[in-house]
Amino acid sequence: MFTVRCILGTSAKYLTSLPAQRQQIKLQNRMSTLLRPVAAVCQVTATPDKKANFSACKQLVEEAKGRGASMVFLPEAFDYIGSSREETLSLSESLTGDTISQYSQLARKLEVWLSLGGFHERGHNWESDRRIYNSHIIINDKGEIISVYRKSHLFDVELPEKGVSLKESAFTIPGPTLVSPVKTPIGKVGLGICYDLRFPELSLALQRQGADILTYPSAFTVATGAAHWEVLLRARAIETQCFVLAAAQVGRHHEKRSSYGHALAVDPWGEVLGDCGGEKPGMVLVEIDLEKVSSTRRNMPVQQHRRNTDFYQSLEKS
Repeated sequence: MFTVRCILGTSAKYLTSLPAQRQQIKLQNRMSTLLRPVAAVCQVTATPDKKANFSACKQLVEEAKGRGASMVFLPEAFDYIGSSREETLSLSESLTGDTISQYSQLARKLEVWLSLGGFHERGHNWESDRRIYNSHIIINDKGEIISVYRKSHLFDVELPEKGVSLKESAFTIPGPTLVSPVKTPIGKVGLGICYDLRFPELSLALQRQGADILTYPSAFTVATGAAHWEVLLRARAIETQCFVLAAAQVGRHHEKRSSYGHALAVDPWGEVLGDCGGEKPGMVLVEIDLEKVSSTRRNMPVQQHRRNTDFYQSLEKS
């Protein structure tokens, strides 16, 4: 079993200090009074071993459910992180393959919603072009696939001074469109993946379509994570006045790759509610109080103050 080593926000801190049975009773009593759902934001260390990865994620999902979570968020590449292009492609599956079937069965058995933050999905023309999508899948508590968002911004970056060299587009197809926020037990969830975090146009589009929560499951490099991870997540929360939940990969996946970690939960004011740190797998449990979204937007009505699209494009027309 994983040891949960996370820094929790005040709304969830008590969960780590009580025996498991008392935690569950305490949480159930609190939820029945406040009617605030709990989200679990997870941190894992995926390897090329798909069986071991599922076992590790399954333990986290089971623990999260036992602690009262109604929705569990897993990071980008929760299924595996390959050590080469060839391995990454060979391990990929379709949405009807064994991996998603296992997670559907898990969601149905535990009666919990799952955000599977970046699945290596074989493309529609797999037999001819051997290319994949990076797909964020939402599964409901009946085990049904409710939504699939395919990552639209691909990470093609060369930072020689930082030791970062990745070209996601070499084998990944960019997603064709955004998807509407998904109605879940914790609120309306807008879907992104990792590098999408750097594009505020995406988060604002999801907010305009009713998102209460934005989610950016990720596998940030150590160099880019140390420089930009938290500040970007807080910025997306502040500008949209949404909760932001970001599950993360952490640690060494194989000899060629490591990830930054620090799975994070941020409230609509930009306050960090929980941080899983940069060392080990674990989870952050946070209560989602949608009144916080409403009050933040009511007290500082940024979206009402936003000018129309033509105003912001006026410089391009001059």
